[in-house]
Amino acid sequence: MLVLSPVLIAGSRSEIYTAYISNEMSRWKTTIDRMNSIKPKSNELLAELVNYQYGYIAWCIGEKRNDEARKYLDLAEANLNILKTDKMNMSLVNAYRSAFYGYKIGLNKLSAPFNGGKSIDCAKEAVKLDAENYLAYVQFGNIQFYMPSVFGGSKKEALEYYLKAEKLLEKNKDELVQNWNYLSLLTVIAQAYSYTGDLQSSKIYLDKILRIEPDFLWVRNELYPEIINKIKK
Repeated sequence: MLVLSPVLIAGSRSEIYTAYISNEMSRWKTTIDRMNSIKPKSNELLAELVNYQYGYIAWCIGEKRNDEARKYLDLAEANLNILKTDKMNMSLVNAYRSAFYGYKIGLNKLSAPFNGGKSIDCAKEAVKLDAENYLAYVQFGNIQFYMPSVFGGSKKEALEYYLKAEKLLEKNKDELVQNWNYLSLLTVIAQAYSYTGDLQSSKIYLDKILRIEPDFLWVRNELYPEIINKIKK
């Protein structure tokens, strides 16, 4: 298969990171479309592309762009199936499968009884295959965060999973540089603290984010002022 140039990987990573902190999702879309058009794709490229598609789909669902989310979910699942067939990092593959089942619930709440169990099973398999896979714990956190409490969901338990993911991710300092996943996780932790009523801890994490990336517009211009106002009240 094609041997991917490290320059391409680094360039795409920088493009996605810049798009994330500046909230330029059209730039994110352009990058993943360009990557997806490359033929043939190495497994290295596919793994990186699936990660960026994973992020873009979540944004689409959050913005109620459901048709676009479905389109990119189909593309991401096709790419992930190639990695699954090649048995490349099956723990990571299962973490993404868990996320994608969660996205299907986000697109159709009625599918929760069917896709919810699959999402949990894939997250469990991801941890079983690699207990150091931070993304698997992110999925466990998301499952707990978005599951209604009547069905066993708990934002406090979600926070515990997110904090576990943070510790695992921070073990490899080199991987934190220009990593949108890292900033996203820290932001999720800050929001989870806010949801559970711990406003001071939320502020601590928002401060941490802005020390790492002062130009992260969403945090700087929206989340940080919001938490300051909540604390004052």
